[in-house]
Amino acid sequence: MSCVSALIVVRLEAATDHVLLLARLSYDGEDPYAVQAEFFDGPDVLARWHFDRQMLAEGLRRPVGEGDVGFSPYTDAGADELRIDLRGPSTEPEGNATLFVDTRVLTCFLEQTFAVIGMGEEFLDLDTLLDELLARG
Repeated sequence: MSCVSALIVVRLEAATDHVLLLARLSYDGEDPYAVQAEFFDGPDVLARWHFDRQMLAEGLRRPVGEGDVGFSPYTDAGADELRIDLRGPSTEPEGNATLFVDTRVLTCFLEQTFAVIGMGEEFLDLDTLLDELLARG
């Protein structure tokens, strides 16, 4: 299996302005349904999230998601972006974040992941997974 990663700039919506953050998107064919996102402030990881790859791709075309994560297309000053709404475990608004990612950058990353494992070609060997889990117990 193969891995793909990309460092990208995301905009974090703040109360009065936007803050630019660096993010690393990663895809590993061993976990074919997930895209991992790490958000950085300098050398420090602010947060790690796992996104459903298909939902991320669909969010480029239409609003998707409920609960912790939501994706929707967004246009600002003529630039096409993906809006990502993240809701933390708390009911307080401080646990929530809204991010914006350039659509072209995200589309390029997703195309690379589909070159590793195509949409609909994902496979998870549950028998092997269960054997590994039971062996740990």
